[in-house]
Amino acid sequence: MEEGRDVDSSFSNSGDDSGGDGGLSGCFFLDHVGEVLLSRNHHGLSWKCLDCEGTTCLGIRNCENSETEIKFSDIYAVEFVSYGLVHSPKLGLRHAKECFQERLLNTQEMYRFTVHGFQSSPKEPCLWKLAAFTFGHMDLQTCQTWMDQLNYSLIKEVERPRNLLVFVHPKSGKGNGSKVWETVSKIFLRAKVNTKVIVTERAGHAFDVMASIQNKELHSYDGIIAVGGDGFFNEILNGYLLSRLKVPLPPSPSDSFNSAQSRASSSVAESGDAVHETDQKEHYPLLPDSVQEVMNFRTVNGSCEGIEYPDHPFTGGRPRFGLIPAGSTDAIVMCTTGARDPVTSSLHIILGRKLFLDAMQVVRWKTASTSTIEPYIRYAASFAGYGFYGDVISESEKYRWMGPKRYDYVGTKIFLKHRSYEAEVTYEEAESENSKASLHSRSKTWPFRNTSRSEKILCRANCSICNSKVDGNIVSTTPNSCPEKTRWCRSKGRFLSIGAAVMSNRNERAPDGLVVDAHLSDGFLHLILIKDCSRPKYLWHLTELAKRGGEPLNFEFVEYHKTRAFTFTSFGEESVWNLDGEIFEAHQLSAQVLRGLIPLFASGPEI
Repeated sequence: MEEGRDVDSSFSNSGDDSGGDGGLSGCFFLDHVGEVLLSRNHHGLSWKCLDCEGTTCLGIRNCENSETEIKFSDIYAVEFVSYGLVHSPKLGLRHAKECFQERLLNTQEMYRFTVHGFQSSPKEPCLWKLAAFTFGHMDLQTCQTWMDQLNYSLIKEVERPRNLLVFVHPKSGKGNGSKVWETVSKIFLRAKVNTKVIVTERAGHAFDVMASIQNKELHSYDGIIAVGGDGFFNEILNGYLLSRLKVPLPPSPSDSFNSAQSRASSSVAESGDAVHETDQKEHYPLLPDSVQEVMNFRTVNGSCEGIEYPDHPFTGGRPRFGLIPAGSTDAIVMCTTGARDPVTSSLHIILGRKLFLDAMQVVRWKTASTSTIEPYIRYAASFAGYGFYGDVISESEKYRWMGPKRYDYVGTKIFLKHRSYEAEVTYEEAESENSKASLHSRSKTWPFRNTSRSEKILCRANCSICNSKVDGNIVSTTPNSCPEKTRWCRSKGRFLSIGAAVMSNRNERAPDGLVVDAHLSDGFLHLILIKDCSRPKYLWHLTELAKRGGEPLNFEFVEYHKTRAFTFTSFGEESVWNLDGEIFEAHQLSAQVLRGLIPLFASGPEI
């Protein structure tokens, strides 16, 4: 220690010792750094190196750790680590002999406490790495005072969970779900977050637990966490929603078609042409405030009675959901945190990060052309796909032993078969202020390639589009600017695939996702219709999808529409639907978006 400098002499407190927010400062020894002046203010901690005036005798920075401050919102735990050694800075070989004696004097045993937080990766800002800063002091009471002050500040972070219900899928992805939880559970333990862990034993286990759990017990948890993939998250979400959420259903395919004919003199047009314009509240009353005005809209049980909203958890606040990736694709985590990393997702949960996700309500009206109408409801958080997407998920069930590689193998097989399916899709055309004209109006220079490119606003943390008109208390299907008129359109023919994306669905195979500028909570479904085309053309589309900066929607045989609802009817040979990685059979179905339905432990990807 330098002559004339005493760690006790620099201790000062300009605030209240009983736990106020006043400033606090004092001299400490930071492990592997040296003596620092540690300061606490309203926002967090900061420290300044006192040794060698911030530089080493080697001509480089003394503070090997580049972080000089950390916010309270980024600290997840503070713990006492007993009496022990505080290490001196690591030295290089050059001029090390000259500094050795001075550094040796600074290496000694003292009382220590550790501040646990995270650091963003310089190259990948969305990737969060655990960071620990251990401070030492010769006086035990000084360490205890600082710990009390810091823990008081952390307690005021009210959005942070204290009790969580955790579902672990042991066979998810590569079969490492249990191993992933074993790794990250230590972080939850250090943060003093209580967890009740259920390791699933069969398919549908998590669904059954969520469907049967009493609301009183459910409210005792601050969140529901899934350790697995997108399909496992879908299972938990459906177990919760199906027994609790009561909202009007979208119109069936026959309802939308008959309504269109009764309100317009022209027949339903082909290939995305506009059909008619009607008053939205008369024809398609999806807004919650219009429910009481429209008494002939189908309810969840298919009746034509007025909608009643019984007491359910949504009235008093929904539990937040969280997802720790251990699946084959993990598109939801990629879109909501920006990194496919269990530690990053765990920190988002522990630190109480929060955003809202749209969800897609999917209603199956018929399983076959001869079946009667029996509404069967499911919810999807990321994607619903038919044709190529359905064939891949269905065929891949035979090759689960291959792990995630099965999707590459089966995808190649399905591509070579080049199957197309006849179907009819009707959709509500809902253009936002920033959306452009449909692809059919774009100028073309290639026979099957469009040239115009619209400006794309990507979904990021603190997204202005997602944050507009979403307060977390109202489940709404309202877009950002609700048009006074709505138009229903129809596209009929043979399709290689039909997809409806709730979010961009970024993943390792599609780095920009299916729709690069799709948002997490903008109140839209992104409908992608791939018409039957030659195998080389389809391969070109898939190639664009698989590369960063590609234009997979910029083809003449691709229809892309923003919509709030659509219907589907198949003809002849049928595929199956892929709902967030789960198989869903349907001859006729309808789908609508529910804006901001899912509260999630995440903050969105950083730029």
